[in-house]
Amino acid sequence: MEKNRRLDHKIWGIAWPAILANVSIPTLGLVDAAILGHLDSTRYLGAVAIGSAILSFLYWGFSFLRMGTTGLVARAGGAGEPDEALKILVRSAALGVAIAALIVILHPLWLTLGLSLMQPDPVLAAPAASYIRLRLLSAPAVLATYAVIGWCIGRQNTRWPMAILLVTNGSNIVLDIAFILGLGLASDGAALATACAEYLGLAVAVLAVRRAGIHLPAGDLRRALGDRHGYRQLWRANGHLFLRTFCLLGCFAFFTAAGEKLGQDVLAGNALMLQFLLFAAFSLDGFAYAVEGLAGERLGARDLPGFRRVVRRCAMWSAASALAISALIYAGRPLIFPLLTDLAGVQAVLAAHSGWLVALPLLAAPSYLLDGVFIGAAETRPMMTTMWLSALGIYLPVWWLTQPLGNDGLWLAFTLFNLARGVALGGVFLQFSRRGRWLPSASREPAC
Repeated sequence: MEKNRRLDHKIWGIAWPAILANVSIPTLGLVDAAILGHLDSTRYLGAVAIGSAILSFLYWGFSFLRMGTTGLVARAGGAGEPDEALKILVRSAALGVAIAALIVILHPLWLTLGLSLMQPDPVLAAPAASYIRLRLLSAPAVLATYAVIGWCIGRQNTRWPMAILLVTNGSNIVLDIAFILGLGLASDGAALATACAEYLGLAVAVLAVRRAGIHLPAGDLRRALGDRHGYRQLWRANGHLFLRTFCLLGCFAFFTAAGEKLGQDVLAGNALMLQFLLFAAFSLDGFAYAVEGLAGERLGARDLPGFRRVVRRCAMWSAASALAISALIYAGRPLIFPLLTDLAGVQAVLAAHSGWLVALPLLAAPSYLLDGVFIGAAETRPMMTTMWLSALGIYLPVWWLTQPLGNDGLWLAFTLFNLARGVALGGVFLQFSRRGRWLPSASREPAC
C-alpha cells in the first residue's frame, strides 16, 4: 500500500503539470473558435479548420521528435546516462530544424497537394492558404520545441513543458484578441498570433535546457551534432511513429473534409466539437506522459515488477479521469456552447451531435494510455500497425456504410476508430507480457 501511495504521488507529480499544460491547447482552440465564430461569416472559422488540418500533417506528422525523444531519454535515464540523454536532445532538435527548413522550401508543392486532396469550397481555399503561409513562419520553433518537451518528459519533468505550453497558448490568446478583433485580420490574425506565440514558447524551451544543469563540453556537442550513427538510430527508433502519426492525422483531415461536404455549418460545428475532444485527449495525456517517463525508466533499470505497477496505477487514474471528463462535458454543454458561437446553424449542429463527445473520452482513454506505455518502452511498431488496421479496417468502412446517416455516421466511424485503437493495442500489450518481450526489448536498440 505504501508503495502505491508513493507511486501515485510520482504519477500525479508528472501528470498534473502535463494536464494543466495540455488543457491550454484546446482552450486556445476554443478561444480561436469563439472569436472567429462571432464574426460575420463562417468562412473564417472554416478556413482555419482547413488550414489547421493541413498543417497538422506537417507539424504533428513530425511529433516523433517529441515521442521518440521521450522513450530514448527515459531509457537513458533509467540506465544512469544523463549525458547520453542530452545528446539525444541535441540531435533531435537539429533534426527538427532541418525538417522545418524543408517544409518551408517545399511549401508550394505540399500546399497545392493538400488543398487539392481536401477540395474545400472556393470561398475557403484562399483564406486557408493564407493562414498556412503565415503559420509556416514558426516551423523551426515548433519542431525544436517538440524535441525539448520530449526530453523533459523523458526526465519525468513536466513542469517545464507546462511552462512552455502555458506561455505559448496564453500569449496566443492575447495576440488573437489583438490581431483578430483589434486589427480586424480575421483568420490571418489567428495565424500571426500563433506564429509569434510559438517563438515565445521556444524561448522558454531553451531556458528549460539551460536550467537543467547538464552541460556537454564543446567537443562533445560538436560530435553529438555530427554523429551519423546517432541520427540513424533516431530515424530507426521513430520511423514507425512517423507513419503512425501520419495515419492518425489523415483520419482527422478526412473527418474535416467529410464534414465540409455536409455544409459549412457542419464543418464549423464539427471544428468546435473537435476542440472539446482535444480537451479530453490532452487531459488524459497527462497520465500517458507519466507512464512514458516512469515505465521507460523502469525498463531501462530492468525492473519488470515496477513497470507493471506503473502501468496498473496509471490505468486506474486514467479511467477515473475519463469518467470525470465525460461527466463535465455532459453537464457543461448547455452553458458552454452558446458562448462559442451565435450562428444558429452551427448551434443546431452542436445540439444534435454533442452526445458523441460524452462517450468518446471513455472509449478512447485506453488508446491514449497504451500509446504512452509503448512510447516509454520504445516499442513503436505495434503503435503503427494497430493505427493503420483501425483506420483501414474500421474507420473508413464504417464511414462508407453509414453515409446515409450524415454527420452521425461520420462521428460513429470516428468513435469506433478510437475504440479499435485501444482494443488492438491492449491485445498487443497482453501478447508482449505473455511472451516476456518487455525486458529483452529494453536491452537492445529500440524497435522500429
